[in-house]
Amino acid sequence: MSRSTYHPISIAMHWLMLLLIVAVYACIELREIYPKGSDPREALKQWHFMLGLLVGTLVLIRIYFRLTTRAPAIEPAPSALQRKLAAAMHGLLYLLMLGLPLAGWLILSAAGKPVPFFGLTLPPLVAENGDLAGMIKEWHETIGQAGYFLIGLHALVALWHHYGKKDNTLLRMLPGKK
Repeated sequence: MSRSTYHPISIAMHWLMLLLIVAVYACIELREIYPKGSDPREALKQWHFMLGLLVGTLVLIRIYFRLTTRAPAIEPAPSALQRKLAAAMHGLLYLLMLGLPLAGWLILSAAGKPVPFFGLTLPPLVAENGDLAGMIKEWHETIGQAGYFLIGLHALVALWHHYGKKDNTLLRMLPGKK
């Protein structure tokens, strides 16, 4: 029997990841309202680091489920071009969810700063190198900005499929649907 929705764990991980990514972005944006060096600003940065690393960890579970479970069919079936575009978009989103946390870990490592993870301090990935930290930080920020676009486009396309094409693309990822 084929499923009409994704596996419940895949659905839960999708929406949990959305909430975590919103929190990661919110922490780094909200820190700007506090003066540099203030406790609230530093706390928001710490939460940004920890939640970002949690995204990087949990995406590995998502990838596992993506590789080991069959995606439900889209009905009516999309064109070959749409399937290729969807695969490219999902690939970019997975790179974002893996690459940004790894870059953050590398930035803190190269800056010689501790890498916090919910009461643990993760080991540095590279030796202290201020120039490397600055370079990776620029990439991290640029790719993070691109993430707003990718995530927004992903959501808009899902809504277009639901309301425009009237297919089951969005319904497959909604909790509680059969």
